Amino acid sequence: MEPIISTDNSRVKEARSLQRKRQRTAKQACLVEGLRLCGDAWAAGARFQRLFFVPDAVEASSSLAALLTEMTAAGVETLPCTEQVFRSLADTVTPQGIAGVVDLPALSLPASPGLVLILDGIADPGNAGTLLRSAEAAGVDGVLFGPGSVDAFNPKVVRAGMGAHFRLPLGQCGQWADLVDLLPPHLPLFLADAQGDLAYDQVDWTQPAGLILGREATGASPQARSAARAIHIPMAGATESLNAAVAGAVVLFEAARQRRQRT
Repeated sequence: MEPIISTDNSRVKEARSLQRKRQRTAKQACLVEGLRLCGDAWAAGARFQRLFFVPDAVEASSSLAALLTEMTAAGVETLPCTEQVFRSLADTVTPQGIAGVVDLPALSLPASPGLVLILDGIADPGNAGTLLRSAEAAGVDGVLFGPGSVDAFNPKVVRAGMGAHFRLPLGQCGQWADLVDLLPPHLPLFLADAQGDLAYDQVDWTQPAGLILGREATGASPQARSAARAIHIPMAGATESLNAAVAGAVVLFEAARQRRQRT
């Protein structure tokens, strides 16, 4: 097949449009870039609509060539394109020469989750993606993006999540009431807050619970504060608080530690 040479190609334009939230929502698809991310999504069972690749990149990487061969054999539409065309649809500074249009995953939160992470206005894509990666590693059952949070499938969030999007149930809620509806009734909620009256390691994380992380600059919303008990991470020195992604990881892995000890 001859490579696509025009950035006005309809397939390329459609893929490029997925960099915008409105188009991702309308088409229920996102663009994933790079060998690692495409491979992780494929291994997790994500449905690829099509795959774009630069022939020179395939020739230079046996791993990329193997993934391309496997996906082609499975019936995925694979489209070679020039490096210039590929750069027009890529979101990264140094593209690896492979990107796929993937259906948004629809993994459901368990009916009785043990631990749910709730992002309350987390707007930074890097923090949100890092939290997803930490949540999966710590055994969280699902992550809910609350009002004011970045779109879960923002390209930077997807890259920082390192494949967690395709293995972890996610929910995006425009209203706090919608978020509450996704949670089991009476699920205890805890809010990470520097002024909390309870230390994070004094919580019994072996019981079902939800952990809320508030926005980086202004803290948690009034709705989150009224729904949860505030917990803090004791710190030495003059440090007042931790970045949201770091604080979240600290608490989530304390929960994982307690659960390992229980079993």
